[in-house]
Amino acid sequence: MSSSTLSLAVRDSSTMLRRNLLHARRYPSLTLNLLLTPVMLLLLFVYIFGDTMSGGAGRSAYIAYLVPGILLMTIGSTVVGTAVSVSTDMSEGIIARFRTMAIHRGSVLFGHVAGSVMQAVLSVVVVGAVGVAMGFRTNATLLEWIAALGLLVLVSLAYTWIAVGMGMSSPNAEAASNNATPLILLPLISSAFVPLDSMPGWFQPIAEYQPFTPAIETLRGLLLGTEIGNNGWITLAWCLALSLLGYRWSKNQYDRDPK
Repeated sequence: MSSSTLSLAVRDSSTMLRRNLLHARRYPSLTLNLLLTPVMLLLLFVYIFGDTMSGGAGRSAYIAYLVPGILLMTIGSTVVGTAVSVSTDMSEGIIARFRTMAIHRGSVLFGHVAGSVMQAVLSVVVVGAVGVAMGFRTNATLLEWIAALGLLVLVSLAYTWIAVGMGMSSPNAEAASNNATPLILLPLISSAFVPLDSMPGWFQPIAEYQPFTPAIETLRGLLLGTEIGNNGWITLAWCLALSLLGYRWSKNQYDRDPK
């Protein structure tokens, strides 16, 4: 890629990023509604089920266990809004208009992805602040905090590309929201709320061999000092695979001639 092409891509992607951030600022209700799910689950499982779910370890111990899982769930909830936003652009014809304009072809997708990752990380910060207010504490070092932030950005990037593909392949915003529902449901059947070994034997492989569980265990290890094992490498592999899949899916949809 030549320097002129690169500068054009950066300029147009920055323009699309500003466009998407302006949309998010003008319609904050969508982001707030998506944030409601992880916050309500955090409140529900700590204050209603906390003593029972902790297995006698106490509510404070369960908060420490729960918060990393809720943070990853927040990412899954937030990127649903990306699928809806992309689908709205498709159904309203703005994507078709962008195809005819003299802009870098990938800037439309990169603008959506960059904006979504920024919103996802900001949403994680908000939910994390709620967790801290409820009693979550960590002894993570500066390097572990940096690694945790990198993990959250990488997971956000992976699921954002999947959400963009879902949005571009959906006929309308409602269908996009329904298609992206697994990004909210998968954390519910992971190790976010209870350890894998406490689940029924037949269900443990379902919870273990899905992308959210290794990411949750890795974040838990970085923030709480628990054993990470191979979960870090598994998370990296999942993120790279999902990012590549989502990118190819989104690009193919974008490059397809409008009907």
